[in-house]
Amino acid sequence: MKKVLLFLLCLLLTASFSGCARKAAVKNTVTGNMKTYSEMDDGTWMCDGYTYKFRLEITGKMPNAAVDSSFVWLSNVESISFEQAYHAAGVSSSSDDYFPPEKAVLVEMH
Repeated sequence: MKKVLLFLLCLLLTASFSGCARKAAVKNTVTGNMKTYSEMDDGTWMCDGYTYKFRLEITGKMPNAAVDSSFVWLSNVESISFEQAYHAAGVSSSSDDYFPPEKAVLVEMH
């Protein structure tokens, strides 16, 4: 009898811990000019099945440009410099300058 009660108690505790996680719901969907992405109700962002902590709007002037350029990146990196942003947006010929999709994704470019 003690073994059965112990087993049921362990089963109950396991179920209570595994059932606590709540999946974030979509708060807002944005159609960017590069990709469509979603703001989640827990403050994260989603695009192409990846979850990102930050939405970064990065503005600056590329070399020899007449006007500023702006990039919107969803990212798990808290800060991306303007130089990194425009290189990773397709300017660079080096694959080292590009972000893997789990790290950052370009969703808008102006």
